[in-house]
Amino acid sequence: MRVVKWSMTTAMALTCAFALSQTIDGTRDALYGSPIVVQNTPTGFGDSNLGQVDYANGSELDAAYAYVDMSTSTLYLFLAGNLESNFNKLEIFFDTVAGGQNKLRGDNSGVDFGGLNRMGDDGSGNGLRFDAGFEADYWIGITGGGGTYALYANWAELLTNGGGQGYYLGTTGAASNGVLSGGNNPNSIRVTINNSNTGGVTNSAADPIAAAAVSTGVELAIPFAAIGITGPTVIKVSTFINGGGHDFVSNQ
Repeated sequence: MRVVKWSMTTAMALTCAFALSQTIDGTRDALYGSPIVVQNTPTGFGDSNLGQVDYANGSELDAAYAYVDMSTSTLYLFLAGNLESNFNKLEIFFDTVAGGQNKLRGDNSGVDFGGLNRMGDDGSGNGLRFDAGFEADYWIGITGGGGTYALYANWAELLTNGGGQGYYLGTTGAASNGVLSGGNNPNSIRVTINNSNTGGVTNSAADPIAAAAVSTGVELAIPFAAIGITGPTVIKVSTFINGGGHDFVSNQ
């Protein structure tokens, strides 16, 4: 399994951040610049061929982009690809402060019907383990589907000794402006998706040129306060696709 990961510093991410405004709609803008990481593994979760903004019949991660807007203290993430509209999960973990969890505990917030803890240690010594040097402090989970497509998002803090807060952030539509409604979103995180990609990696090949060309996917605007950033910080992110029960990680 190859989990897409990258790290960056705020200083690396300032290009044009003061001069241009970012649109959240699930389509990559020029402001993101070059990808931080490009996928090198075919998708084992299906290669979507529908070409619809909302519904996709496969999940894949093609490339990741990020930049920091210091004028608004916001981290922008763009994850090119698709998230199948069968309530597959996109798991995003952030390492931004001292401490955290290198192996995911099973006594974190019960957010998302216990989905976060389902990835953690159930008392037998198992649980999702990150690379050495990555200690997760925050998590955002994204999923979508339904008869009328809707995207849903959850957030939690991951304290070194477990516990912590967790919230259902709310819901939005595909290719929206990312504003979430119907939940508890104290830091005003925004997220949306454009599922229309039919290029990128396939279920048998991973062409890096094709992967880097994908311009639609999941887009987030994350205020610093939502991930504990209060000063100069190295931001590390780990993201991967999971099954609908948070218990079947994809090969990417």
